[in-house]
Amino acid sequence: MKRALFIALLLIVAAGFALADTQVGIVLPTKDEPRWIQDQTRFLDALKNAGFTAKVLFSQGDSAKEKANVEALISEKIKVLIICPHDGSAAAAAADLAAKAGVKVISYDRLIRDTTSVDYYVTFDSFQVGAAWGEYLVKQVPAGTKGNNLYIYAGAASDNNAFIFFEGAWSVLQPKIADGTFTVRNSDKAVALRNKAKLTRDEMAQIIGQVTTNWNFNDAKNKAEANLTAVGKDAKGTVYICAPNDGTARAISDAFAADKDVKKYYITGQDAEIASIQYIIDGKQSMTVLKDVRTLVQDAINAAIAYMKGQTPPVTSYYNNGKKDVPAKPTAIVTVTRENVKQAIIDSGYWPADKFTGLK
Repeated sequence: MKRALFIALLLIVAAGFALADTQVGIVLPTKDEPRWIQDQTRFLDALKNAGFTAKVLFSQGDSAKEKANVEALISEKIKVLIICPHDGSAAAAAADLAAKAGVKVISYDRLIRDTTSVDYYVTFDSFQVGAAWGEYLVKQVPAGTKGNNLYIYAGAASDNNAFIFFEGAWSVLQPKIADGTFTVRNSDKAVALRNKAKLTRDEMAQIIGQVTTNWNFNDAKNKAEANLTAVGKDAKGTVYICAPNDGTARAISDAFAADKDVKKYYITGQDAEIASIQYIIDGKQSMTVLKDVRTLVQDAINAAIAYMKGQTPPVTSYYNNGKKDVPAKPTAIVTVTRENVKQAIIDSGYWPADKFTGLK
């Protein structure tokens, strides 16, 4: 009787450990930006509804912590790792650890570089995001005018997406810089390369090194203020600002709005954050690029489920990460302005109307 009870207790304990295993591990770059908290909620809700166990860990902008997070998830016997790297190249070591443990690696939103250990890449078309910024700014310029003031800002140099965003923006802006429509006011490297339509990665890095915001609100605000201090009134008046995401756009727009010599500005963004949608409604941010995270999260989850079932997720494109062509499924984007904000954001169910004031 005692032996039977002992065996029963062992089975209960074993079952408890089995239930403790996490099937899908998710590592996101920081919890300090609304975008990633939003992703966390949607991942956990969707995976729970699909009947899978999942855990989200944040790296807080630290590649060493990111690697430790991956190690912790591997110890929980995950089958699939979904990771948005803080630093694309540094994350290669974490991806290698996961692959060695037999874990499928899905690079999420940002591409892990310089390793063959990435199985799949779920992303938006980052080139088109940048191109959408350029197209918007070009459309705001009065026809036939020259020397319009252009300020270019970029994401973190450690983020491969920052390069792709920049490349997309440059593809549209460069012809207008070369023909004199725009004059770049905050990067002599961009001025020196104004006649080159296709930049090497090193050339892009030279420009990004001058205009990086590091995806950081304070860095963006400080850089914008320094740029405005360094130029004269002729570089102000009406300005066109290529900002890399919503958080930095709000910081940069606040800096430009506070300068009495800036009479009007047009500024880009991406992520359709609640605060930036309010800025667009209030006329303080000109546009954002909606990357519907619901779709991106679902694409990542669908890929994870496919791998857990021994299947292959759908592939519509490939991205070279320096070591391999990574199978991918880029998702479409939507440009959001004051004119279509209700349709794109509210009517689509992305954010509820009660999050905003002044919505028409």
